[in-house]
Amino acid sequence: MTKVEKIKILKETNNWLAIHKPAFVPSIAERGKQTQQPVIEWAKDRYSDPILCHRIDRETSGVLLIAKNQETHRHISIQFEKRSIKKIYHAVVDSQINWENMEVNLPINTEKLNNIKIDKNFGKTALTLFNTIEIFRFYTLMECRPYTGRLHQIRVHLASQKACISGDIKYGSKLPMFKQIKLKFKGDDKPLIDRFALHAYQLEFKDIDGSDIIVKADYPKDFDIFIKQLRKYNSL
Repeated sequence: MTKVEKIKILKETNNWLAIHKPAFVPSIAERGKQTQQPVIEWAKDRYSDPILCHRIDRETSGVLLIAKNQETHRHISIQFEKRSIKKIYHAVVDSQINWENMEVNLPINTEKLNNIKIDKNFGKTALTLFNTIEIFRFYTLMECRPYTGRLHQIRVHLASQKACISGDIKYGSKLPMFKQIKLKFKGDDKPLIDRFALHAYQLEFKDIDGSDIIVKADYPKDFDIFIKQLRKYNSL
């Protein structure tokens, strides 16, 4: 069983806090699923009126913003609606891909949770910008900047470009195995990471007093080890 890291507070004020959400911890309770304590329940145990400002997938790690009152929530929600909040994700994708300011502007239909897809007829506007950070023999570390906030947006957009996030079984990838990167490997094979390799690295927004806030979340242990293994055994 995967060992789940604890929620960490990255920054906190009287009006909001930014946390490092571990992978496998849901933002809210998921119907019919036995999971770790959701972020919102964790927050309610510690604050009187916490409100999630946004959500990230259960398997995704990284920065998540929580308002401590209605006024702050409204202030931040307006920024999300106006798309003025800057979000940066890092992902490991399958194969070698060299992108510089690669723009994917394809509408996404999220009406059916089990069939989220590109849909030019009925989908909603979705825009993501991609930049290559580091290329390995079989994988690429990618920076992802979503300008809209559609469900599974980064995952769907990458899959549409034949650049699936490594380990994202739902959208066409598979778990990356150790034998794939280490020559003459002996012994029992094991996954390099046991989730899809997506991390919410940075969030930039305006505080309620107008000041600019940047919050970064370092790679969690599993993502960090994955990158280190690629640098050791899969470098060009």
